[in-house]
Amino acid sequence: MSTEIELKLQLSPKAARKLASHPLLEGIPTQRQHLLNTYYDTPKLELHARRIAVRFRKKGWQWLCTVKSAEPASGGLAMRSEWETPATPGIFDFSHVDAADFRKFLEQRSDQFEAIFTTDFHRQIWHVPFGDSQIELAIDRGHIESQGRSTPICEIELELLSGKVDDIFGLTRELQTDLDLHPAIASKAERGYNLFLDTPLRPFKARPTPINEAQTPVEAFRSIALCCLEHFQRNEKGLQAGSDAEFIHQARVALRRLRSAIKLFAPALPPEFVTAYGQTWQTLAGALGDTRNWDVFLEETLPPIAAAFPEHKDIKRLRKAAQLRASSARKSVIGLLAVSEYPRLLLEFTAAVYTLSDTLDTPLKDFARQQIASRARKARKLATRHADLSPAERHKMRIAFKKLRYTLEFFAPLLPQRRLKLYLSVLSQLQEELGLVNDYVTAETLVAEELAGHPTGPIHGWVKGRHQLLLTNLPDNLEIWLAQQTPW
Repeated sequence: MSTEIELKLQLSPKAARKLASHPLLEGIPTQRQHLLNTYYDTPKLELHARRIAVRFRKKGWQWLCTVKSAEPASGGLAMRSEWETPATPGIFDFSHVDAADFRKFLEQRSDQFEAIFTTDFHRQIWHVPFGDSQIELAIDRGHIESQGRSTPICEIELELLSGKVDDIFGLTRELQTDLDLHPAIASKAERGYNLFLDTPLRPFKARPTPINEAQTPVEAFRSIALCCLEHFQRNEKGLQAGSDAEFIHQARVALRRLRSAIKLFAPALPPEFVTAYGQTWQTLAGALGDTRNWDVFLEETLPPIAAAFPEHKDIKRLRKAAQLRASSARKSVIGLLAVSEYPRLLLEFTAAVYTLSDTLDTPLKDFARQQIASRARKARKLATRHADLSPAERHKMRIAFKKLRYTLEFFAPLLPQRRLKLYLSVLSQLQEELGLVNDYVTAETLVAEELAGHPTGPIHGWVKGRHQLLLTNLPDNLEIWLAQQTPW
């Protein structure tokens, strides 16, 4: 078995044509290959469910059987276990797979395998010496086909043959100076399955955090941060399309979780990393927040107002104002994703996360308890004096609860699951109530601005009354949370 460490980058056909003449590749011999691959699975797609790829590849006159276990990628970087051996097409022999349980899983299903999709592309390869490393740079151009459907391939893969993983990022930085390269996370196999299933573009929710108590705090942070980055990147196409509001919501949650993780693990991270990346995502997060606020107003807050005042002339005015603001905020998000600094930020952040070193020798479980207790104390301090909180302090309390929830979700694999599930359920309900309160704060602001000539009008009074009613119900939910047994 070999472990494949590769960085995948998307580029336009125009940029692909420029790559061969790049100064970094000058004088380096190049190889050209035509690669035809057929991917197999069971009728129930059991390999896909376990993130396994099995393919037959025609490489020149030779056929190869390849097995890959695909780990989630972020920032374009993927690490995969791979087994490959010469083979005869259609004859599945997994004796070269040296992981016994993995091999048994494949052998038990091999008589059910059927072709799912093919990838057909031309590859040009350079072996590039860079830093202390030898890196294979390959550009692939062709297409993926399944069930009469097709999608193009135009991408670069940089694979570490020997040396240090940060040299892959160093080489990519040099290439990005002259070429428009965007880190990609979907492998050809993933894209092939999406084509086979005719999968529509859907909002992507956060995966459970992949940590364990054997990790150091920095290793746990790396897993969590890259999971958050994957969460964001998988909603990127939906953001660019400007379609479903849920893409905005999930992307916003991803960046909130990422920024929260950086603050949470700050005691274990280099101060310069925390300073640089604690603020780097703020502009994008702010634009997503503005868009989400107006989406919520239009979809959730305005309908009951309109139902209360169906004939009121100012309803149309409010709706139009909110639509204009939502549209402007969405354009701001799309614009931020289009600037050249964005793909460079993805790369730089991924590189910085992968090259972090341990500076703290505290066991992860002890670190987790300390950080959870600290965030819980801040939330409890505000909750116990909720009756005296100003609107600004109430907002601060809402953020404290959000941070506590993210912290518990990050460290969930280290905590007793039954107690955690109940605690998170109560915390989520409380967050929902605080979120509604915040939505009506936003509504009051919009109404006050758009209906400035009618500060005591019926709509303004209704919104203010709804806000006060929500505040009246809040103490009961806070008391229920304060009474909960903690899961740490």
